[in-house]
Amino acid sequence: MSQAKFESVPLANLDEWEEDLLRRYPDPEAIATAKATGEYRNYESPARDTVKEFYRLNHTYQTWDFVQEKRKDFLKFDKKEMTVWDAFDFLNQLVDDSDPDTDLDQLQHLLQTSEAIRRDGHPDWMVLTGLMHDMGKVLCLFGEQQWAVVGDTFPVGCAYSDKIIYPEYFAANPDFTDDRFNTKLGVYQQNCGLRKVDMSWGHDEYVYHMLKDYLPEPGLYMLRYHSFYAWHREGAYDYLLDDHDREMLKWVKLFNPYDLYSKSPEPPDWKKLRPYYEDLVAKYLPATLKF
Repeated sequence: MSQAKFESVPLANLDEWEEDLLRRYPDPEAIATAKATGEYRNYESPARDTVKEFYRLNHTYQTWDFVQEKRKDFLKFDKKEMTVWDAFDFLNQLVDDSDPDTDLDQLQHLLQTSEAIRRDGHPDWMVLTGLMHDMGKVLCLFGEQQWAVVGDTFPVGCAYSDKIIYPEYFAANPDFTDDRFNTKLGVYQQNCGLRKVDMSWGHDEYVYHMLKDYLPEPGLYMLRYHSFYAWHREGAYDYLLDDHDREMLKWVKLFNPYDLYSKSPEPPDWKKLRPYYEDLVAKYLPATLKF
C-alpha cells in the first residue's frame, strides 16, 4: 500500500486518544491531585469525530504486514543516539497547547506520572517506568502518522476481538478477510503467551524494545501493554495468554491510573527533582539510548 494513503492526520493533537480513554475507562483510583477523576477529560457526549476517524485509520492500516515493516525499520534503532535528557528535549517538540488538562511539556507530564508513582511508595524502577513510558512518541518526530504511534493496541495476525474500541472499522483491514489471520488463533498457538504475539505498531511496542534490557519484567509489561485495553480492561484474548501474562497483569493494571489521572496544571519543580532523577536514570540506563 502506498504511503500516500497514510497521509491523513485526523487528530488535532497527540492526546485526543487519551481523552477518549478517560471517557471510556473512568477509574476511581485516588491518584488525581488537581481535581476529581470525573473532571479529567470527561466527555458525556459520544466520542468525537476526530477520535473515530483516528481509529478508522488505525484499524484499517494496522495489518500484519504493516507491523512487520515497522518493526524491521524502527527496531534497528539507527535513527539517533541521545542521552535521556537530550531525548526529552527532542520529545518536548510535541508540546500540546490544546490539551484541556495541562499546557505542560512532555517531560513535565512524565514527571507528574513518575512523581505520583513515587509519592505512593512504589519501587524506583516503577518510578522510572512512569518517567519513560511515553518516550516512544518520538516516532512522530521520525515522520510516523499518529494512528501508528498512539491509540489502543491489539494483536495482529489473528482475529480481532470485539472488545477492541470501534471493532467495526476492522472490516476495511485486508487481514480481516485473509484466511491466514482471521481465525481465533491465526498464526499463533493456544496459550502461547503475549511475548510471542505481535502487537499493533506504536509507542508502547517501540519503547519496550528500547528499554527491554534495562528494566525489570513488570516494568516492561507496563511499557509494552499499557495501551492494550482489550486485555487488561476487557479481559479479551485469554486464549493467547500464558501463566506469566496472568501474573504480570496486576502490574499493568497498577500502572495505568497513574498515566491517566496524574496530570495537573501545577508544573513539577524540576530544579528540586533533577538530582533524584539524574541518579535514577544513571542507576538503570546507559549514558545514551539509541532511537
